[in-house]
Amino acid sequence: MPNQALITGAFDTRVGALPGSTCMSLHTEAGLGAIADAGLRVGDVDGLLTGYSFTSPQLMLGSVFAEYVGMQPKVSASISMGGVTGGLQVAQAVALVQSGLCRHVLCISGDNRLTGLGDRVQGALADIAHAQYEQPYGLTVPAGFALAAQAWMHEYGMTTEHMAAVAVNQRANAVRHPNAHMRKPITMDDVRNSKPIASPLRMLDCALVSDGAGAVVVSALDVARDTAKPAVRILGIGEGHTHEHLFMAPTLLDYGCTQSAQIAFGLSGVDRKDIDCAHVYDCFSSTLLIALECMGFYERGAAGPAALAGEFAIGGRFPLNTNGGLLSYGSSGASGGMFHIIEAVRQLRGECSDRQVTDAELAFAHTLGGTLSGHCSMVLARH
Repeated sequence: MPNQALITGAFDTRVGALPGSTCMSLHTEAGLGAIADAGLRVGDVDGLLTGYSFTSPQLMLGSVFAEYVGMQPKVSASISMGGVTGGLQVAQAVALVQSGLCRHVLCISGDNRLTGLGDRVQGALADIAHAQYEQPYGLTVPAGFALAAQAWMHEYGMTTEHMAAVAVNQRANAVRHPNAHMRKPITMDDVRNSKPIASPLRMLDCALVSDGAGAVVVSALDVARDTAKPAVRILGIGEGHTHEHLFMAPTLLDYGCTQSAQIAFGLSGVDRKDIDCAHVYDCFSSTLLIALECMGFYERGAAGPAALAGEFAIGGRFPLNTNGGLLSYGSSGASGGMFHIIEAVRQLRGECSDRQVTDAELAFAHTLGGTLSGHCSMVLARH
């Protein structure tokens, strides 16, 4: 395929409470960091894809960023698709590079959602529910995901113990990451005794609200050889979109990640069993287990027991979310999914220090937006 796309640069800021940060300061740190990581200059970047911001709701966030750093790209656009945004940015960057329109595309997302919004973040997220058919009945983001979890518990035997094992494992991974929001180990009892949010979800089953940003540079094959670090090949990337509002979902027992993973693996020519590490969107511990089973990494009902057995640990059979994921590394709007992609890149480069997966050659990354609404999956390889 002409103009094959590779990820040549990756960077994420510290994550957590970052007083004094702004949407634009975080975008600038991450964006310039990714450009420098690729060994490029701002003027080398001819494509720019940004996400969205709750704290600085610009109509043209990409243009604001480009103006801020003195960039004049051939293509500039902002994508607002919730947590799936990071994956869709990479997918669009691949299309731009493969078309020959751009050579180096910067994909960047982030926000100072924790210190910039504080308690107001819950009100902003409440607007995700349908104004006529969901909000009047009290449906919140956690409640929507809790409905999906309840369906999975009923049909496939997922338990709160399975969910707690996910949270504990990912906190153990975050402890090893110097930039993680949460670095204090937790136990199964800590999860069980944490505050109820929406049954069966408890506080430690839920993603964090963080400040932070992340960015990657996607480059054409023929110019990637000139970049500073080993590039990561994008073998396959796919999307799946089944609904926006949960009451319109075709089923609570299957989601668009089924399609996105099928497309990504079909294009990549590799099998799920070949994946050395996976980085799967985990806005809730239950969501991670549901996605793994929908995407075919485990049979229905098998992901939870695997979590309890320690398979997801960095030294386990299927290392998962080695940075700690949204549950413990952090989540700042659209950058939550971008952090998964960045961690996959770093694993394939061998840059993860004591959380490094041995001999990682193939990685899988998945991002999710809405209430299990939109999905993007990608298979990445060491180049």
